Amino acid sequence: MLRKNPLAILCASVLITATVPVLAAATQTMKSEEGTLEVTTVVTGLEHPWSLAFLPDGKSMLVTERPGNLRLVTADGKLSAPLNGVPTVWAKAQGGLLDVALSPDFKQDRMVYLSYAEGGGEDNKAGTAVGRGRLSDDLTAIKDFQVILRQEPKLSEGNHFGSRLVFDRDGYLFVTLGENNDRPTAQDLDKLQGKVVRIYPDGTVPKDNPFVGQANVRPEIWSYGQRNPQGAALNPWNGTLWENEHGPLGGDEINIIERGRNYGWPLATHGINYSGKPIPEARGETVEGTVAPNHVWVKSPGLSGMAFYDADRFKPWQRNVFIGALVSQELIRLEFDGDKVVHEERLLGALRKRIRDVRQGPDGYLYVLTDEEDGALYKVGLK
Repeated sequence: MLRKNPLAILCASVLITATVPVLAAATQTMKSEEGTLEVTTVVTGLEHPWSLAFLPDGKSMLVTERPGNLRLVTADGKLSAPLNGVPTVWAKAQGGLLDVALSPDFKQDRMVYLSYAEGGGEDNKAGTAVGRGRLSDDLTAIKDFQVILRQEPKLSEGNHFGSRLVFDRDGYLFVTLGENNDRPTAQDLDKLQGKVVRIYPDGTVPKDNPFVGQANVRPEIWSYGQRNPQGAALNPWNGTLWENEHGPLGGDEINIIERGRNYGWPLATHGINYSGKPIPEARGETVEGTVAPNHVWVKSPGLSGMAFYDADRFKPWQRNVFIGALVSQELIRLEFDGDKVVHEERLLGALRKRIRDVRQGPDGYLYVLTDEEDGALYKVGLK
């Protein structure tokens, strides 16, 4: 176990050397149903940022950039040089360095988990991989990185990696895996395409996973029939895993993930092919033996990162869910009655940016990443 130094090291000059210049923080206001939004630019100059994770000091975060960089960003807008020790990624089309999550025991083990597109498949195809390594005491490197999960076979030519990482209350790691744009594989239990998997933090498989011991079935699988799940979060009030995923042309979904269940893709969908023709395998919007979505968008917003709001700072947002939207370039706010969506509001449209990730910060603000060549991190709250 590495000795944990105070996180005040963040201010050390070794971290700030070779930083990328950033603009001074600027705040703009926007209207919303619950009051005036204050949207503050924390940092700019990020290259297609994908995800963020707050460190225990509550004032700094790790941010992934899809081309393959992991950076540290402080709350006052300092952006570090890329950290050393990050794995080589397959940075093509939708592939690259994707999600980042901290170990539930980070204060003791300093483990950082990364998901990314990994090459090496037949005909230069790729798949999702997950690995972990220790954040160095000086915050400049990931040490002893090891792969703990590989999506097999590798079938992606650049699309549908999924790739969200979520730890539950018991310390199990859930990973969402896209079907690599190979539709039928989402129903194939001998493959890891179109699945949510459940593993221990070291990558080993829990014996109580639903398909353990079955012939020609991958034991990591927790649920199947997913298309491209790019958002996932743990419901903080009951511990259930929620996931959102892209439909084809229409049919983006929210699902509440249950053990061993089939979520339908491509047999059940509310969408059609981008060509305008029906999905060849589809049997309807709902299919017997599959789980219907918790919520569906007939017109796809292009869903991405997902966050439950359970802070005290902004009471009008309590028990709301926020989801980034890439296509419609908005932040979606959802209100619920139990698990049923009863109201939707679209926020941040004035930014005209692809919203890739949203997280609730330790300070109760929302932190939002924009997936752009010159991407940015914004802090969002109510005035």
